[in-house]
Amino acid sequence: MSTDLHGTTAIVTGATGGMGRAISARLAAAGAEVIATDLSDADADVLLAASPSEGGSIHFVRADVSVGDEVAAVVAAALSRTGRLDSAVNAAAIEFETVPLAECADGDFDRMMRVNVRGVFLSMKHEIQAMLDGGRPGSIVNIASTNSFRPQHDQPAYTASKHAVLGLTRSAAFDYASHGIRVNAICPGAIDTPMLRNAMERRGRDADSTARRLSPIGRFGEPSEIADAALWLVSSSSSFTTGHALAVDGGMLAS
Repeated sequence: MSTDLHGTTAIVTGATGGMGRAISARLAAAGAEVIATDLSDADADVLLAASPSEGGSIHFVRADVSVGDEVAAVVAAALSRTGRLDSAVNAAAIEFETVPLAECADGDFDRMMRVNVRGVFLSMKHEIQAMLDGGRPGSIVNIASTNSFRPQHDQPAYTASKHAVLGLTRSAAFDYASHGIRVNAICPGAIDTPMLRNAMERRGRDADSTARRLSPIGRFGEPSEIADAALWLVSSSSSFTTGHALAVDGGMLAS
């Protein structure tokens, strides 16, 4: 099996976050030219520092994934640089809730859907079209969540958004399999990222008890472990896999 991505071009959204940064670095290390995008360029220098000295490279383009024209510009940047798009990992997402559904503000629900669902929809829309226009196989990976299957307390909009990501993933996988475009999802469990640490702080939870509660293995996952899964799914090693939701969760969903 091969995870060699030399000669290919990839897009990673949410690229300055914990998982997005690790994914960008892993794909570049495997040889891909990575067009990395996020809403803010505040951490772009840290992201670009992960670009390998050999193999592929990382190039940053600022964009809001909830705005169609900005997503289209990211895809255009990839095509302008290499003339092709082979893979994409859509990792842009937000999570900020601390209340149950009846207390969820309308604006908070809309904001969650705008980034987590509309962002994935727009990203796939433009990525798939570029792959179709290029006439070559492609692979897209959407970052969903264990919340796609099992909700946590006080996360109604986030849980709904991650269920929707799976729906978009499976629908696109079904529609485009005959075109050689595979679409899969990764469902991370408790991964040690700033998003997770911020969520624990908002809820007043300590790391050890949270890790024991969310993983039978008893520790948080590392962003690099999500990056490993993303590399496998975008590579030819997973050539017969599409429409799949891959849990990388330390056994949470099995417990």
